[in-house]
Order: sequence, then C-alpha cells, then structure tokens
Amino acid sequence: METYPRFRINEMIRPLMRKKQTWRIALIANLIDDFTRTPDDPLDAGAEFDRRQTIESISTALEAEGHKVIFVQANSALPEVLMKVKPQICFNIAEGISGDGREAQVPALCELLGIPYTGSQVVANAISLNKTMTKRIWQQLGLPTAPYYEFTSLEDAAHAELRFPLFAKPAREGTGMGIDNRSIINNHDELFARVGWLLSNYRQPVLVEEFLPGREFTVGFIGNRGNPAYRSRPDLYDADGYHWFPILEIDTLSSVSPTIYGHDAKSLDIGTEGAPNYLCPAMISESLRARLIDLTRRAAEALDVRDVSRIDFRLGADGEPYLMEINTLPGLNPLISDLCIMAATEGMSHQILISEILHLAAERYQLFSPDQASKVKNQQQLNSYVETEHKIIK
Repeated sequence: METYPRFRINEMIRPLMRKKQTWRIALIANLIDDFTRTPDDPLDAGAEFDRRQTIESISTALEAEGHKVIFVQANSALPEVLMKVKPQICFNIAEGISGDGREAQVPALCELLGIPYTGSQVVANAISLNKTMTKRIWQQLGLPTAPYYEFTSLEDAAHAELRFPLFAKPAREGTGMGIDNRSIINNHDELFARVGWLLSNYRQPVLVEEFLPGREFTVGFIGNRGNPAYRSRPDLYDADGYHWFPILEIDTLSSVSPTIYGHDAKSLDIGTEGAPNYLCPAMISESLRARLIDLTRRAAEALDVRDVSRIDFRLGADGEPYLMEINTLPGLNPLISDLCIMAATEGMSHQILISEILHLAAERYQLFSPDQASKVKNQQQLNSYVETEHKIIK
C-alpha cells in the first residue's frame, strides 16, 4: 500500500470494533486518461478528473478489507451499469461530466436507485461547486469571506464596487481551473480583460473577490456530527464526531505561479521544479489552528457536508483567516492529494483513510449486522435519554 513517502507511518489506532463486514462496492469516478478535450474546451479542461493511479489505490485499500470492488465510469452509461452491478454501496469520487451541479449527478442517481454512497449528498455537492452560492451562504451566516461580485457579462464589471487588487476565477470549476498569473487584477483594464477571457473560455459566471495577500491553508477532516462510540475506530474522533487532520499550508512563493495556487501549480508532482511547497503540519499558533478548525466545522455544517471534506483559507491583510472555498470531493491520490498528505503526516495510512470514509457512510445508512445495528440503536436511545435528563436537572 503506497503512502506519502516523507513521513513514517505509526498507526496507533484502535482496531475495528464491529464484526468485519464486506460489501459489493461500485467505485465511481471520471478518469482523466479517458478524457478528450474538444476545440471549444479550455486548455485545462478535465483537470479535476482522477488518475488511474488514484482508482487503483482506492480499490486496493477497499479490497484489503475483503470488499468486492467494481470500477465504474461516471458517464451516460452509469444508470444502466449500476442496475446491472447492483452494488451494496458506492464509493463516489466522480466529478460529473457537465452542468452547473455536475458533482451532484452521481449522488442524485444513487438516491434515485436507492443505493447508499459515500460523501456529501445531492444539495451539498451542488452548492459547493457553485463558489458564489457557497460564499453567499457563509456570508449570511456571519462567516468571514472576502467581498465579492459575480459577473455574467462585461457590463456587470462596470458597476463593481470592489477594492483593487482583485482575484478572478470561474465560479463553477475546481482544481485551480482558470487560475494563473493573470488572476490577480490591479486595475479596471485588467479587470475587463480577465473577465472577458474567463467568460469566453469557460462559458460560465466569473467570481471576482478582493485579493487576500496572506498565507494559504487548507483544513481537512473526516467524520459526521454525532457520538462516535460505535464507529469502526472510535478513538479516532473527537466527542462531536469529527477527526481533524494536521493543517496544511500551501507555500506558492517559489512555484510556477508565485502567490497563486492555480492549475499549473497543482498539476505538478510534489517535489518537482515549480511545484508549491506543502508544509504539514503548518507552523502556526494554537489560536490560529483552533480558529481554522472552528471555521471549517461551521462552514461545513452550514452546507450539511458528510463523511469527508476540505476547506481552503487565506489570511487577509489584517492577519485574519477568510474562507475561500470548500471541496466536498477532495482528491484521494495517496501521493499528491492534499488530504492524503495531511493523513500521512499524522501517521494514518491510505488504507485506513479510505476505510473510514467508507464506514462513515455505512454508519449513516445503517449497513450493519443485526447485532451491531441493535447496539447502535440502544446507544442512541441512551444518549437521548441522558441529554433529556440533563436538561431537566439543569
């Protein structure tokens, strides 16, 4: 099993508590190897799709627990294939093919067919891909995010009341698509040029926000709200049901796009010339760490995120952290993905990471043996009783 090579693995985690169960799993993804760019596509089209190496690593991790894994492409044949394969649960990392809410396509199909699946559900995946909508929700809840506009035409740009420098990117893309050295905008001429280029190439609204000049961090977690007592590895989670990975700092100063974590920088393998430095755990104060984790939890719960996620931050000129965007389908390549770097830093193997994501979903769908399901139900009833009695006493 491959794990990030720079860190020694030290898996001091409680063994599985429940009786081992195995399932028929459909591993659903979009392969970049099979993607063909059309003349109308931007040069970085397909960047968010997964490498075959990622598929093989996830499959190996699941098969190590005895599961039967069938890899299924997330294309137009998916509904028919799922009805033939009849999986007991789907491990979903599919980005979707097209459309504003494409990351919600596989979850919606699974719900239509009544098949359990890993990760966030339909609404969370649809909203999270829409960066403007996500920021609007966070802003309404009082969470810190940079002032922004969404432009659907060049005329919109003439009425923006934002302070330069600005930062522009496609409103509904991931993996740094549409982000490069021209993304930082210093005047109105640059604003019109960049917005026009993005509108033409990506054929979607453009998100323009005030540029945050400080350090960049990403915070990842696995878990769900609730008592973790009957999870596969209960000691892994805090009392609220979450496991927080060491915070990762993205240092782009010496990368191919200094101060910008765009597609060109993200596409380079770790350690190669022009790649960013991935500093994990980030050298930050405990107060900043606590602040980042608190904001991540509140931002994720605002969208009802499930099982696994990662949120990006940048510090403003005032030194305070601001939410940038959320990834409800974080990369799971054991060698290059941010979440896997965080997990490896603390000594968690790729196999345990994948196993926990699977079991968190299985817990939500109650895919337990009868005796385990009874224990969980009894524990939930006990927790409810204790909470009620506590309120009465108070």
